Amino acid sequence: MKVFCSWSGGKESCLACYKAMQEGHEVASLLTMVTTTGNYTRSHRLSRELFISQSQTVGIPLYQRRASWDTYERGFSRALTSLKREGIAGGVFGALYLSEDRAWVERVCTEAGIVPLLPLWGMSGKDLLRAFIGTGFEAIVVAVRRDIMDDHWLGKRIDGAFVEGMEKAGVDVCGENGEYHTLVTDGPIFSKRIEVGETRVARRGTMAFLNIVNFSLGHKA
Repeated sequence: MKVFCSWSGGKESCLACYKAMQEGHEVASLLTMVTTTGNYTRSHRLSRELFISQSQTVGIPLYQRRASWDTYERGFSRALTSLKREGIAGGVFGALYLSEDRAWVERVCTEAGIVPLLPLWGMSGKDLLRAFIGTGFEAIVVAVRRDIMDDHWLGKRIDGAFVEGMEKAGVDVCGENGEYHTLVTDGPIFSKRIEVGETRVARRGTMAFLNIVNFSLGHKA
């Protein structure tokens, strides 16, 4: 099936995309919702340039749609309609186990005539991270909820030590409730790895973000 992947650039969307490919689907587009200015992604607040480079190294065209939080669903639905016109039949999503997430995905997809695919559905957070790391993906933390996690987690690599730290801190290891967000920097679907350079911490309300000032594409190990 020709599909798009709802793409945040983080671990769930990336692993879901990979699994959809393994199942034989043709992932023809990555759909990312961005701010009304178009400069940053809507949820993770990552730069447009970073996402374009991520799309290039994955080798899948990036489709971006601008929206505020108030107009998010309307903008997303319009994006699905546009993708449907281009021959896209299904959509890949990284939802794990939150029933409200699945209900929303199924509703907006059904309204647009798109088949929703949730290849990660039913996995526990720990199982997802085990699969993510074991498959060869790499990621870093780029956003945290300051009421749950300290800023020092920003920039941390997602590995076994990270999982242990999350468990000791009593935090959902996968951040499924928005405790943290990630940026995937390498993996089996990447032709080059993203090398993060200078970073700064930016705080907005209850969230802290890793502002990636510069980056480059490097050779895979």
